Amino acid sequence: MNGRAEALSHYDANRNEHLKALKNLCRIPSVSFAGYPAEEVKRSAKATAEWLKASGLNTVEIWELPGTYPCVYGEWLQAPNAPTILLYAHHDVQPPLREELWNSPSFEPTERDGRLYGRGTADDKAGIAVHAASIAAWLKTTGSLPVNVKVLIEGEEEIGSPNLTAYLQHYRNRLSCDFLVLTDCANYDTGKPSLTTSLRGLITMDVTVSALRSPLHSGMWGGPIPDPVAGLCKIIATLTDEQGRVSVPGLLNNVIPPSGEELADFKALGMTEKLFRQQAGLLEGVDIFAKNEELLVKLWREPAISVNAFRAGGTGAVGNVLMDSAWARIGLRLAPGMDPEHCTRLLVEHLNKVCPWGLHIEVTPEQGAKPWKTRPDHPVFEVAKRSLTRGYGNDAVCIGCGGTIPFVDHFTQILGDVPALLVGIEDPYTNAHSENESLHLGDFDKAVISQIHFFADLAESGL
Repeated sequence: MNGRAEALSHYDANRNEHLKALKNLCRIPSVSFAGYPAEEVKRSAKATAEWLKASGLNTVEIWELPGTYPCVYGEWLQAPNAPTILLYAHHDVQPPLREELWNSPSFEPTERDGRLYGRGTADDKAGIAVHAASIAAWLKTTGSLPVNVKVLIEGEEEIGSPNLTAYLQHYRNRLSCDFLVLTDCANYDTGKPSLTTSLRGLITMDVTVSALRSPLHSGMWGGPIPDPVAGLCKIIATLTDEQGRVSVPGLLNNVIPPSGEELADFKALGMTEKLFRQQAGLLEGVDIFAKNEELLVKLWREPAISVNAFRAGGTGAVGNVLMDSAWARIGLRLAPGMDPEHCTRLLVEHLNKVCPWGLHIEVTPEQGAKPWKTRPDHPVFEVAKRSLTRGYGNDAVCIGCGGTIPFVDHFTQILGDVPALLVGIEDPYTNAHSENESLHLGDFDKAVISQIHFFADLAESGL
């Protein structure tokens, strides 16, 4: 494709400017969670729009439906008879969590040992950077792109994209495309480019167990009265068996097992218990519930229950008391084949059934997200793998993901079941959603270069 070499050279010469723009965007604490300043998310949208304009897109708009955080939209549609790609990322971020555990300030991006540390550096403001940099590489050299490009940068992904469906429906005609590229996933390993072809879903619920109107002196009252904290622990203990498998009756009935071909692909990735322990940061001596490629099956294609939070009393305010109540946040990751509504009903029924001692239990489910799975048999997957291989200098692979992107199913359906390419620049050491989130700067460069190639490769493919 004419212009490919010039586009690659332009990125190489201007890489530091794009990195500077990424750092500036990461300094904006665009946390979309309730209780954080809404104006920072709006400021992030404005900065994102300015960056996309600077990349050369001839139309850039900030979209804001009532009661939502803003999305940013941009387009360049001047390639006749070429396919149209919709590029997705998001500009909102997770809360910083425990500031004292960050090795550098959470919203002051800091380079260290080949990585860029800071909230949003990888998840997902780097996704915005990949789109802006790859578009600029073409438009600032040849003055055109080999394909038509639309860009959608969401502002509510980290809170479950509650309004994205409304945006997709409202702007359906503006967002129509031939292929969807969602840059919000992870590579199998550092330097190993990956296309994600399955995602787990998610349901969460708050569980409160109560016995008393208020705490009591544990010496004066402990013994005859059941402890709600112990009761909640007993409830939680019924959710999994000794090997960590989900043990709630009926939950596993509809799980779609991986095919023989998928199992062969998992085995070819070469996962080992030692590598998994290293990537996870597992403490020495802690059990692990699978071995080698079975770890990937359990991570990508089986459900998992986690206790996301537990509270009884207050930290540092401990007395010799019998607590009145205890609370926990329970999360269930859904494997392909599992329905959120059905699983929510089964889990709520189970929690109520196993609650001991007549304790009062209140279960409050939240909206669930479906799992997602696609078959990478459309020719565009081979084009994408070829581009990724060129950009990374390492063969691209198809993988699953244990995480959840709630909107992928809605996204593809509303836009007419278009093929979805899920890529990203996180790696097993990124610590997304945790303290010391970071971006591997070498993989950042490779991701941009891959997308520069993808624009040209897709145009040449004739799809």
